[in-house]
Amino acid sequence: MTDKSKKHRPNKTGRNMSNGGDHWTKLVRSMMETPAWRALSSVAQALYPWVKMEWSGPQANNNGSIRFSVRQAACALGVTKDTANKGFRDLQAKGFLVMTEAAVLGLEGQAKSPAFEMTELAVNPARDGRRLYLTWQPGKDFEGIRSAVNNPAGRNRKNRNLS
Repeated sequence: MTDKSKKHRPNKTGRNMSNGGDHWTKLVRSMMETPAWRALSSVAQALYPWVKMEWSGPQANNNGSIRFSVRQAACALGVTKDTANKGFRDLQAKGFLVMTEAAVLGLEGQAKSPAFEMTELAVNPARDGRRLYLTWQPGKDFEGIRSAVNNPAGRNRKNRNLS
């Protein structure tokens, strides 16, 4: 069997690798024509396809547990971590992403990036996605989960009285 004929056969997961193994995703025009999409920052619009590429597809649906960190986003987009973080917050505020699990630092230093649900996609195969972005209105952003403050008691864990 030649290497060329191997490319056109499905791999172990059943995917056809005839495109050379490229990973791709689609953006739906009707979603991109919504007021919520048009109100997104350009960073958030550029970030969305990167997050969507982490989705495993309808057969191995991982929506609700899609993990893509701020550092990964910053690297993919070529921006700073702060800029990437603003993109995530904007996607949550307009109803495209919902954080289902906050980021944590594990017991032995193994960090876990936040988990997201893409509201465009179904979490349960029997239902459609929630599509929260369709109900977004200017000035009425959705609330996103905020990460916990690393040092809530102040510098050196000493409470400061600011009065």
